[in-house]
Amino acid sequence: MTVRTPLRRRMALYGLALLCCASAVAAGPATVAGAAPAPAPAAAAAVVFNDDFNGPAGSGVDGSKWQLETGDNVNNHERQYYTSGTNNAALDGAGNLVIQARRENPNNYQCWYGRCEYTSARLNTAGKFSAQYGRVESRIKIPRGQGIWPAFWMLGNGGGGWPAQGEIDVMENVGFEPSTVHGTLHGPGYSGAEGIGAGYTLPGGQQFADAFHTFAIDWAPDSITWSVDGNVYQRRTPADLGGDSWVFNKSFFMILNLAVGGYWPGDPNGSTVLPQYMVIDYVRVTTGDTGTPGTGRAIRGLGGKCVDVAAASSANGTPVQLYDCNGSAAQQWTVGSDGTIRALGKCLDVKDGSVADGAQLQIWDCTGANNQKWATPAALDVVNIQANKCLDVPAANSANGTRLQIYTCNGSAAQKWTVNAS
Repeated sequence: MTVRTPLRRRMALYGLALLCCASAVAAGPATVAGAAPAPAPAAAAAVVFNDDFNGPAGSGVDGSKWQLETGDNVNNHERQYYTSGTNNAALDGAGNLVIQARRENPNNYQCWYGRCEYTSARLNTAGKFSAQYGRVESRIKIPRGQGIWPAFWMLGNGGGGWPAQGEIDVMENVGFEPSTVHGTLHGPGYSGAEGIGAGYTLPGGQQFADAFHTFAIDWAPDSITWSVDGNVYQRRTPADLGGDSWVFNKSFFMILNLAVGGYWPGDPNGSTVLPQYMVIDYVRVTTGDTGTPGTGRAIRGLGGKCVDVAAASSANGTPVQLYDCNGSAAQQWTVGSDGTIRALGKCLDVKDGSVADGAQLQIWDCTGANNQKWATPAALDVVNIQANKCLDVPAANSANGTRLQIYTCNGSAAQKWTVNAS
């Protein structure tokens, strides 16, 4: 259904055999798919790539980080012509990159079907930045409408062309599914419509175009985990490929694009409003400096015991307690570059957003709120940003099952923690 081949006209600087934008996805559930869930964010991280898209309104992207491709794409039957310059990709002056899809053809661009009907933009980091493992994330407000196809994705360096080189779709959306995004792997034997992936659907009929959302992968050797706003929805390993080759233990570069039309989304129709805008707040890549990216480690405190999710339940509101260290998933925590501390795909959360001494801790869907943000200074305190209070063991009681809380920082042993302990 969906085939990748190089853009027919691209800027001369970009000599690699680039392929089409995103892809159709083999059927996958909207809940966690593949292997057992792993924590979403990487371990305490070093930022190796960051673009916050700060700059004057109307200016272009940082040329040391990005380059723009030009041309059409026949094999996906996309309708747009990707342009250079700032007509379709420019900063908005408020810390965002805006990719615009327009119904226009100011320069008589020619597409596979004749005179092009639409323009848009596609950017990549090939030859400028590549990553191998870590957390790859972007905060994006996607566009909407029939035939609109935004994507944030990656292609492997080398490897004999697509699909042998490998492709990781961090996020793509087709306009007829306004509440669902997809994450997919493509490689030899599992490409196009046979890609290995799953979808994530917002609850309650919410639509992705209504607000910004954070799309991420946590990538380690032989493992890739997808999340939306910190909520893990699939993890893939070589065991999911049915004996086909895992081609993701090498470096990849990143791509942002907004396609119009194509086999998977279908073409725009009378309901499609143009222009449409893909608004990117940031793109960031972090690599773990404690442990393997994409994995968690213990937080060890009073009496040598560990921060633990009761009964290893990932349900919202599950208490967080002190318990004998046992290496289970309920004690595997990751400290994200966004200030969250996560286990079982959920965030360490102060119940009801309270800032009072004694407010209890639980796990909850990651919301980006400050009651889920923590600082981990060298003094071994774990400090809640909203309350400016410390992770604390009530009454310094080291018994198994003691429910943890926040409390005014006092330097006691009940508030000292070794984060990412072995």
